[in-house]
Amino acid sequence: MQTDQHVLERRLKAVLETHLPGFEELLAAERLSGGASQETYRIRICANGAESKLAMRRLAGGEAGEENPDRPGLAVEAKLMQVAGAAGVPEPEIVHVLRPEDGLGAGFLMEWLDGETLGSKILRAPELDDIRPQLAYQCGQILARIHNIDVRATGLDQALKTVSTEQFIHQLWDEYKRFGTPQPMVDYTARWLLDNMPETDGYRLVHNDFRNGNVMVTPGGINAVLDWEVAHIGDPIRDLGWICTNSWRFGKRENMVGGFGQLDDLLAGYKAESGREIAPAHVHFWTVFGSYWWAIGCLGMTEKWRNGPDASVERPGIARRSSECQMDCANMIIPGPVKLVPESAPESVTDSTRIDELLVSVRDFLRNDIRPAVTGRNSFMALVASNSLDIVLRELAIMPAHLTAESERLKTLLGTDGDDDVLVLRRQLSKALQNGDLAPDHPGLADHLRQTMANQLAIDQPKYSGLAEALEISGRS
Repeated sequence: MQTDQHVLERRLKAVLETHLPGFEELLAAERLSGGASQETYRIRICANGAESKLAMRRLAGGEAGEENPDRPGLAVEAKLMQVAGAAGVPEPEIVHVLRPEDGLGAGFLMEWLDGETLGSKILRAPELDDIRPQLAYQCGQILARIHNIDVRATGLDQALKTVSTEQFIHQLWDEYKRFGTPQPMVDYTARWLLDNMPETDGYRLVHNDFRNGNVMVTPGGINAVLDWEVAHIGDPIRDLGWICTNSWRFGKRENMVGGFGQLDDLLAGYKAESGREIAPAHVHFWTVFGSYWWAIGCLGMTEKWRNGPDASVERPGIARRSSECQMDCANMIIPGPVKLVPESAPESVTDSTRIDELLVSVRDFLRNDIRPAVTGRNSFMALVASNSLDIVLRELAIMPAHLTAESERLKTLLGTDGDDDVLVLRRQLSKALQNGDLAPDHPGLADHLRQTMANQLAIDQPKYSGLAEALEISGRS
């Protein structure tokens, strides 16, 4: 019986024989690490008497239909890369857009380019030390080129949706509401965004995921802009705010642009290429939106894990990153002191091995034994799995006190002495914010949201820089 990998390689070989002049042999097709919503493969081939590489992007699980009908799709993504390349944006050459008869799902094959795409490595690799100070300026120039593309002349206005700022906020808010998981900080942020929408001088092509991690960097600079899967037509400053979002600074929060540069340099590069001067307040709005967007995107990973074709161990872990983004929102729009609840020893119903000891044993096995023994994606997933067990361990130690304190604050805010069920109370607070029954400046609301997010983040990812920022504010107050 043929495995899925054998089927993939057989079909891929047939595609290459048909569409790649000089193709001789398929040597390997390796799925790379990461890729929670789409898959990326490194394809090693022999063509014209020499070994070379291609890259393939396709929907997770090799699905033929698009994962999200509101997104442009991978065929349009390939067109976007071609159009952007013609406008001076660094892009790989598209080799072939997959068709239904190829049997590989929706996706495309493209030129393989060498360079660094891992955001954390871009910030730390010694070979990038010289170019790193120039990256923010280069990002500004590249974004200006993207935003200068004529969507009518290129036909992109027929392939992409136009989304107003207000629509964008409500689309995400509606998506979050469908999850059925009450997150009052998300609702508060949606209210803030709707009350603070900036004016724009016109809608343009928006990459919508331009960040550290979606650009390829070499010692010579940025040599590729990747992942156009959520492009649309809208307020272009969305792109400038997104690359400034704390999630993509990889711990370097002092460097607002991607963890490698400053906002002044980003805006200077943008103005030099476009002639347009952008107000920092406009960027700030979209930076808040960026954390709001990714907070909801993370929450959606739980649904994709439960119901999607790719039940990767990565998805539930990403879902827990929502608290990082919500803490960032709190730091940006309602900064103030926070206090972490004390940890406690987890309860156990046996005098033998405790539950936390069992978890530690499995975590250490994955991290110390399995991860070094495997390679590529499996090594990455072993690390992800061990990190998920760390979350469970922290939840056992912190959650009881966290829930008790949250429940008491919620009852005070809502004016009730009744139900102690935190989920019921959270849902009541979320509904009150959604319906406008509770004003954003209601006494105690901002403090409650900060305390809740800080303590949840202490469970989900205590090393995240947003928690350090909140605790620093506490130390100064």
